[in-house]
Amino acid sequence: MATYKPKNILITGAAGFIASHVANRLIRNYPEYKIVVLDKLDYCSNLKNLNPSRSSPNFKFVKGDIASADLVNYLLITENIDTIMHFAAQTHVDNSFGNSFEFTKNNIYGTHVLLEACKVTGQIRRFIHVSTDEVYGETDEDAVVGNHEASQLLPTNPYSATKAGAEMLVMAYGRSYGLPVITTRGNNVYGPNQFPEKLIPKFILLAMRGQALPIHGDGSNVRSYLYCEDVADAFEVVLHKGEVGHVYNIGTKKERRVIDVAKDICKLFSLDPDNVIKFVENRPFNDQRYFLDDQKLKNLGWSEKTTWEEGLRKTMEWFTNNPDWWGDVSGALLPHPRMLMMAGVERQYDGPEEIESKVSKLTNSPSQNKMVVPSLRANVGSPRKSPLKFLIYGRTGWIGGLLGKICEKQGIPYEYGKGRLEDRSQLILDIQNIKPTHVFNAAGVTGRPNVDWCESHKPETIRTNVVGTLTLADVCREHGLLMMNYATGCIFEYDAEHPEGSGIGFKEEDTPNFAGSFYSKTKAMVEELLKEYDNVCTLRVRMPISSDLSNPRNFITKISRYEKVVNIPNSMTILDELLPMSIEMAKRNCRGIWNFTNPGVVSHNEILEMYKKYIDPSFAWSNFTLEEQAKVIVAARSNNEMDASKLKNEFPELLAIKDSLIKYVFEPNKKVAA
Repeated sequence: MATYKPKNILITGAAGFIASHVANRLIRNYPEYKIVVLDKLDYCSNLKNLNPSRSSPNFKFVKGDIASADLVNYLLITENIDTIMHFAAQTHVDNSFGNSFEFTKNNIYGTHVLLEACKVTGQIRRFIHVSTDEVYGETDEDAVVGNHEASQLLPTNPYSATKAGAEMLVMAYGRSYGLPVITTRGNNVYGPNQFPEKLIPKFILLAMRGQALPIHGDGSNVRSYLYCEDVADAFEVVLHKGEVGHVYNIGTKKERRVIDVAKDICKLFSLDPDNVIKFVENRPFNDQRYFLDDQKLKNLGWSEKTTWEEGLRKTMEWFTNNPDWWGDVSGALLPHPRMLMMAGVERQYDGPEEIESKVSKLTNSPSQNKMVVPSLRANVGSPRKSPLKFLIYGRTGWIGGLLGKICEKQGIPYEYGKGRLEDRSQLILDIQNIKPTHVFNAAGVTGRPNVDWCESHKPETIRTNVVGTLTLADVCREHGLLMMNYATGCIFEYDAEHPEGSGIGFKEEDTPNFAGSFYSKTKAMVEELLKEYDNVCTLRVRMPISSDLSNPRNFITKISRYEKVVNIPNSMTILDELLPMSIEMAKRNCRGIWNFTNPGVVSHNEILEMYKKYIDPSFAWSNFTLEEQAKVIVAARSNNEMDASKLKNEFPELLAIKDSLIKYVFEPNKKVAA
């Protein structure tokens, strides 16, 4: 493969983030190349980004706009430019929703001016056009193969649409006029010097200031992040080894949810994510995932070298050492910033309490653009509208009632559904009236006082547990809503592969093997059918326990009132610990089946021993066998151990069942002096 050797390179937008790293690298590594930088010094550009190169003899800076045809033609001729690396663009998606015409002007018209100048001068040997992964549009969440360079372009926002439009012009000039064009499409980039409208520098600066980290939507959006020096290395490879007429993806297969990025930054600053992270209103459209196939670039010899942990640490250290690099960036740190991209206009903004000062100039230059932010609909100081609203079914039930209390504690707006689950029209009316972001189904028939009731009320049990649950799932799917469904783990029983006391629990993918009660039959049936709905998160609850020992549905309350109990180890759910996690799972957009129990098992006797130790030292009980139990109940009872490793991986802080019992149930109710 022949190596291309440029002589005089024009880099547009090189006072910006990515291009400055590329320019500094080329100037440092290739002193024989002359590098001419053209930048209009917009709000997200800074001459200080080029400080490492300003004393180099092969560096020249020109302040100007790529939309100026006379200037571009003049530079190409007088500087004898043979190579263009075109980075200059408006890139922040939030801005494109508020000022899309400016994106068309910069990204499409500016690119057109450059291409026309190349055609007229006839001296360009390489034109490298820098595009974005966003031109591909949203990648399917379950896709295991990324978008390759020949994938269809399906942009979803004004920014990516203008970049796709610019690509079409580049391709057309390559085919019609024979311009030697190369296009790159890159994943998200992070590192030193980045303007803090972007996620990572914004979160770092906010963390440095002790302020909340605002996350659009529920934070489940997935992005791939490359460290800036690895990206600069990629452009060095494309410049010298890229083939004319080709497109190259610059990406990584290491993906991260936005919520996880925020948590990693919290960890760097020793902050509690639960206290620091806040969820705000989402963008008008926020692609869930971008995923690239970068094998073509790897074939040229490039590879990602910087680990996420190393890159994030370097970035944090840089911003810690350079907190005033960008001047006053208070407006950029807002959840939904807007930049004014027209020079000579200034607006002032009295922001909410966490924005202490008015937005001012980013640098000391009198011609520097200003930053503006959207006006708030509510008065300053009024509470912000929550990005979440829950619709909960099961108001009169135990779990449904607890969910409402948790929402009140967390400040999450919620309403209880009025419709019956089996009545589709009523469910649709609920959704239309309430306009929820998530639906929680805690409604269901378990029977009163216990599941024996279901044996003599089978049609009623089917109507709610099967027909009603499926109807709600289907209506939610039609409306694009995630449904959190509280199911049961009482669909398994110990068997030869999962013997009692073995520590081998049933996993999410295991087939239910218990049909001793009609209640369990209906729950197993509906769980199997719900697998066909990708908008459902099924949570298998078992023998639920809470700190409210007066509630008759509480497993501890039940067995403490029996004269005799069996003594079998079982997996159980401590609601005080796990129900808040279910709300977090909704925010994280968790789906599929989850064993919703604390890790490990606890027996009836072990619980009652704790009850005696913490609550009533005089408490006494006796045991009887399963055979003896069968004589006093109508339907058989399920006994099993559930494998909670999937939930533990999602929530590493999840306590083992016995530890959770002590912390959440017995210690708060303790009546016996130590």
